[in-house]
Amino acid sequence: MYHTIVTLKKGEGRTIKAGGMWIYDNEIDRILGDFENGDLVTVHDFDGYFMGYGFLNMHSRIRVRLMSRKKEHTIDTAFLERRVRDAWEYRKAVCDTGCCRLIFGEADFLPGLVVDKFSDVLVVESLALGIDRLKPDILKCLKQVLAEDGISIRGIYERSDAKVREREGMERTKGFIGEPFDTKVEIEENGVRYLVDIKDGQKTGFFLDQKYNRLSIQRLCKGKKVLDCFTHTGSFALNAAAAGAESVLGVDASEPGCRQAEENARLNQMEDRVSFQCADVFELLPQLEQKGESYDVVILDPPAFTKSKNSIRQAVKGYREINLRGMKLVRNGGFLATCSCSHFMDPELFKKTLAEAARGARKRLRQVEFRTQACDHPILWAAEQSYYLKFYIFQVCEDL
Repeated sequence: MYHTIVTLKKGEGRTIKAGGMWIYDNEIDRILGDFENGDLVTVHDFDGYFMGYGFLNMHSRIRVRLMSRKKEHTIDTAFLERRVRDAWEYRKAVCDTGCCRLIFGEADFLPGLVVDKFSDVLVVESLALGIDRLKPDILKCLKQVLAEDGISIRGIYERSDAKVREREGMERTKGFIGEPFDTKVEIEENGVRYLVDIKDGQKTGFFLDQKYNRLSIQRLCKGKKVLDCFTHTGSFALNAAAAGAESVLGVDASEPGCRQAEENARLNQMEDRVSFQCADVFELLPQLEQKGESYDVVILDPPAFTKSKNSIRQAVKGYREINLRGMKLVRNGGFLATCSCSHFMDPELFKKTLAEAARGARKRLRQVEFRTQACDHPILWAAEQSYYLKFYIFQVCEDL
């Protein structure tokens, strides 16, 4: 189908043979045919066996991102429309679609593309050269598919400003796709209202992956004193208040984040029970401990401390430290909600780190629940990068 042929080395291609979608630079034996970076190519095994079609990019360690394993497929508008429709039908079946991730890259078989829906606005992030070329067609298909269900999209904003684009040989970019609109978008999730800053907020403006994890802490918070660390724009804190918490303190190092959190509290008439403090969590937790503070519920939702294998050791120290400090601030019999959003902090390592923190704090952990990312961020087995969020709720008890 596609004239440029990428042939794998003998014994390589284990990832795609197991169901994954990436081929790395060191797995390729030869490339035959003229091409430009971002072009679709045909992939063969070492013996000429057809493996699939994908995008080739010589700037990236991930040389090929697979789009299809079926020889009869043509990667055209009809193909893209099917992929988009499948993604939307999946969301309608499994989650609240008022605000959700519509496209989650490889897990929706559209590698390198993320699209979030905030009410009637879409935010798009493109992280791979090949998919970037198809982005206009995919967005057009997406608007058409949503329109069939009576959903009119009033605007699209691009947040392709992640540093990882540079590793793909692409410039970082952000801005309107189509007509401009107000980039402060009001949404509702779990009965809580937020103003989302899609232009200057982190990532696409709001962390949709914690939607049902935020809901899960509500049942623990009625009448309780709650500490929410790394609160970002106040999402866990406001869920605690919505559940009837007596008082909530949200902490974040970002001044704009705290101001946005305060605005969100006012939007929900919760400012009498929720306060926010701009501070470094690593510095503040020991200070609270020294003051003799304690809480019924402590929530730790830190940013990814590691984005590569090389910095895992340092990340482990960070996760161990904040969890140890957090556990010490939980009253006997109270609850700790803690998570890691780093793919490189794998589940076993995170579990081991939490156990070390508990020993250091002289606390016993009783696991209430283990959760992952919301189901609009599906985990595609064999595409291990699609599984990244680990979320625990523990009861914290004094050591015997």
